[in-house]
Amino acid sequence: MPADVFFADMRTKQGLNLLDKVDRLYERAGFEKLFKPKDLVAVKLHFGEKGNTAYIRPQFIRRVVDKIAVGGGKPFLTDANTLYRGSRSNAVDHLKTAIENGFVYSVAGAPIVIADGLNGKDYISVEVGLKHFDSVKIASAAYHADAMLVVSHFKGHEVSGFGGAIKNVGMGLGSRSGKQQMHSDLLPSVTVEKCAGCGRCMDWCPTGSITVIDRKASIDENRCYGCGECTVTCPECAVAINWKTDQAAFQEKMVEYMAGAIKNKKGKVGYMTFVMDVTPDCDCCGWSDTPIVGDVGILASLDPVALDQACVDMVNKQRPLPNTRMDGTADGEDTFRRIFPWIDWSFQLKYAEEIGLGSRDYNLIQL
Repeated sequence: MPADVFFADMRTKQGLNLLDKVDRLYERAGFEKLFKPKDLVAVKLHFGEKGNTAYIRPQFIRRVVDKIAVGGGKPFLTDANTLYRGSRSNAVDHLKTAIENGFVYSVAGAPIVIADGLNGKDYISVEVGLKHFDSVKIASAAYHADAMLVVSHFKGHEVSGFGGAIKNVGMGLGSRSGKQQMHSDLLPSVTVEKCAGCGRCMDWCPTGSITVIDRKASIDENRCYGCGECTVTCPECAVAINWKTDQAAFQEKMVEYMAGAIKNKKGKVGYMTFVMDVTPDCDCCGWSDTPIVGDVGILASLDPVALDQACVDMVNKQRPLPNTRMDGTADGEDTFRRIFPWIDWSFQLKYAEEIGLGSRDYNLIQL
C-alpha cells in the first residue's frame, strides 16, 4: 500500500515562510500523535563536520523542537560519534563542533546529548536476526529515548550514493564500532610503526584476540571477528580502519542498523527531510561543494523508505546546475549515478522494503 509523503516547496510569501511550512508539514504528517506528554524525544540530526556549511540550519530544527515541546514532549538533539578522526569522533569535540555550527540552546531550543557517550562506547546490543547481523550496536541515548524525530539533509554520499533518512538513522545511530562493522567486511590490522604498545586495544577486545609483545600489538585473525573496538580505541590510529566493502552489503548493513535503532519505537518515529543545498558529498566532509541541483523543498512522512524514494525521485527530476560536479549531465539522468557511477543506490531501498521498514510506493501530497 502506498505511503503518504507530504511535500512543501521552496516558494514563500508574506505570512508563509519556510519555517511556517515546517510547522505545517509536522502537523499534516501526523507527528503530533507520535509523542506523548513527558516522552523523551530524540531529534536525530547531523550537526555538520567542522568546515561544512550545508547541514540543516538550526532555525529549522527549532521549529520541530518547539512543536514537540508544545505537545508535552521533552526533545533533545542527538547524533553518535564518527568512526573517522574528524571533529566529531568524541563527545567533547562533537559538542564543540555542534555549538560552533550554531546548535546552541538559545537558537535550537533543546539540549544536545551525544548518543554513544564520551568515546563512542555507550551502546546497546539490539537483536535483529537479519542477513548480515544477529545483533547491532545502537547508541544508547537514542535507543533509550521514548520516541524519535529523524530530521535529515538529503545529499550525495560516496559509498551509499545518497544520504537520506535511512542513512541518517542506520549509520548515524550506530556506535563507533558499529560503524566499523558496517563499513568493513575484512579484519583490522595493526600498523606496527604507529603502535605505542599502550594495551588499550587489548583491554577492550571482547574475544581476547590482541596481545602486546615488546610494546607492539598483534591481532590473532583466527579469534578476531571484526567488531571494531580496537580500531576506535587506539589513541595512535595504529589499528587501521578498513573502509573496503561490497556496496550492496554496506547498504544492507546500514538498513539492518536502522532496523535495530527503531525496533523499540513502533509507532513512535517520524521523518522529515530537507532537500536543500543538495551537495555531492556527505555532511561528514569538512567542506561543502557547490549544490548539484536547485533547492527542491521539505518532505515529511511516517515511512522512511517512501520518503527516501520520493526525495531521490524529485532530485532526479531537477535540471543539473552548471559549474558543479553535474557538468555535462543531461536532464533526466540519474543524478547520483552520474556522480558515483559505480554505486547502485537502490540497494538500500530494496532491502529496507524487503525487511518491512516501509514501502517504495508513495503518494506525494503537496501542501
